[in-house]
Amino acid sequence: MTKGKHWTTQEETELKTLIETNTKLEEIAAKLGKTPGAIIIKCKRLGIKLQTKGYTNSSITLPRELPSVEETLKMLAGALKTAVQPGLNRTEVQRLQVVATLAKSYKEVLADYIGYREIEAKLAEMEEQNARLLRERSPNSSPQPDSTPVA
Repeated sequence: MTKGKHWTTQEETELKTLIETNTKLEEIAAKLGKTPGAIIIKCKRLGIKLQTKGYTNSSITLPRELPSVEETLKMLAGALKTAVQPGLNRTEVQRLQVVATLAKSYKEVLADYIGYREIEAKLAEMEEQNARLLRERSPNSSPQPDSTPVA
C-alpha cells in the first residue's frame, strides 16, 4: 500500500472514472494501490459521492450552533421517557443509555464553556478599560525631571 503517498492527477481521474462505473470500493482500492479508507477520504475531499456499503462512516457532522442546555435536557428527558417503556430490547436500552450519558456530559461541558466565555468577555472588558485609562493618563502625565540634586 502507498500510505501517505500523494495522489496524482491521473489517480484522481481514474478514481472518478471507477466511481462513475459503480466499481466496488475494494476493487478501486486494489486498482489504485490505496486503502479503502484512503479512497473514502479522497472522495470526501473531492466532493464525490461514494457507495460505501459495509463501511462505517466515522465522520461527525458538526452543528453550526451549539444546542442549548434546554435542548440537551429535552433530549435527556426523551431518552429517560423512552427508557421506561416496557419491551425494549438490549440494543435499544444501550442506545438510550448512551444518549443519556452524552446529554449529561454535554450539559456539563456546555456550562463550563459558557462560564469560560463569560470570563473571556469580562477579561476583554477589563483590558479595554485598562487601555482607556492608560490613554487618558498619558497626555496628562509627562515625564517630570528628577528634582534630586546631583552631587
